Amino acid sequence: MHTNRISPARKILLGLGASLGLLLLSGCESVVLTNLTPASLPENPSQIYTITMRVTPKIDTIVPGSIKPEIVIDGRNFAMNQSSLAEGLYEFDYQLPAGRDEIAYYFLVNYQTTTNGVHSPHEVYTATTHGQVVHRYVLALEVNRGPVGARVSVLGRGFTPQDIIYFENTPTRTVFESPNALSFFVPALEASRNYQVKLGSTSGNSPVGSFRIDASSLTVTPSSLTLRTGEKQTLTFNVPNAAPPGGLLLDITTDVPESIIMPEVIVPAGQSSVTITVESGKPGSGSLFLKGYGAGELTIPVTVTAK
Repeated sequence: MHTNRISPARKILLGLGASLGLLLLSGCESVVLTNLTPASLPENPSQIYTITMRVTPKIDTIVPGSIKPEIVIDGRNFAMNQSSLAEGLYEFDYQLPAGRDEIAYYFLVNYQTTTNGVHSPHEVYTATTHGQVVHRYVLALEVNRGPVGARVSVLGRGFTPQDIIYFENTPTRTVFESPNALSFFVPALEASRNYQVKLGSTSGNSPVGSFRIDASSLTVTPSSLTLRTGEKQTLTFNVPNAAPPGGLLLDITTDVPESIIMPEVIVPAGQSSVTITVESGKPGSGSLFLKGYGAGELTIPVTVTAK
């Protein structure tokens, strides 16, 4: 049997290599760096963004006070400050230059260990991380439940008049209030269940949250209309509870649009009824329809005859 013999010099080199590998491995595991900064950063008027890192020592031989965290951005090193929130948290406030919406950075930490009274310097760093400034985002729904027709606000940033709020795949009647606020009327969908709400626009869809449509009842007086062409009559709608802030939209449709002329119906905020005036047009017979109430749809028969 033939065996290759290892020379003494080679033994020394192999031993040094193994020792160096253990030293590097030990250095990598001595301090753990954790990036606590979200990848998406909501835009703010100051254009100043806080980058946060946690430094976790894993060995007891690190010299107290020797940990020096830095952040490297655009090739420049900046010292990070100890956070007041917790031990081991470090922060840096970076002001993004004009015209940019992305931050590329990595963390670098220098520290020392002690062995038999001898201090040794070490360095650990992370891979490059990219943070994206988001110019458009949704903060929250004003409320997360309500009846059909309730007006609900959505707060955020970067809204446009073209934005539409959807319940699942059903578009709602959406009102542009400002770049920081939208409102919508709860659509006439099945009650007593939750719907995923999203914001739709030309740039794509963004999740908004979950909304529960509560069941509600409504009565109308009179329960049917019989008019001659040109006559007018009042209709009163009553809901069991006071309308929420923004009012309660009663989205009424008809199958005889040329026979009935009527205004938009909104129960004012804080009130439980509204009265409108209906005017008759061309002769015809059909109905007014109001979805989302009673058994799912309220029907008001309409008959218009000639003079």
